[in-house]
Amino acid sequence: MEELHRLTVEEFQQSEKIPLTVVLDNVRSQNNIGSVFRTADAFRIEEIVLCGICCTPPNNEIHKTALGAEDSVKWSYYKNTVDAIKELKQKNYKIYAIEQVNGSIDLHNLKATLQENQKYAVIFGHEVFGVSQEVVDMCDGYIEIPQSGTKHSLNISVTAGIVLYEMSLLLDATKRA
Repeated sequence: MEELHRLTVEEFQQSEKIPLTVVLDNVRSQNNIGSVFRTADAFRIEEIVLCGICCTPPNNEIHKTALGAEDSVKWSYYKNTVDAIKELKQKNYKIYAIEQVNGSIDLHNLKATLQENQKYAVIFGHEVFGVSQEVVDMCDGYIEIPQSGTKHSLNISVTAGIVLYEMSLLLDATKRA
């Protein structure tokens, strides 16, 4: 790790983060949760908020895919996703559901909506049912990944990887603007 110039867990926790929080709305797969932790670590995401049926660390299944990222990335748990969103809104976060709904914007067009010194939260939903309608209704906007195959969705861990990568690039560029 030293040769790769990787941060220690303590250095990661003290480092500047991308102003982005991930909310997992009733994600059932512990492997998906672990993958999101690992991706959040890779892009220095501020926090993961686990809600509803999501398992929480410490958990062997989460650890299998997180590979220790559950120790570096800040996380919290809410029994109800609505309560988590209310609290984020009180902290002035702009909230986006990652969901295919009327009015959603293409991930490639997201840049135009981002503002300097704004914090954001992105919500990823249940593997089968997506982000709950009650939560969608609370969001400031909706983002979807364009797809041209026969399937209309991606696995949550793949979706999170794509969205967090793109948003980390956009938010880093917005911060430097």
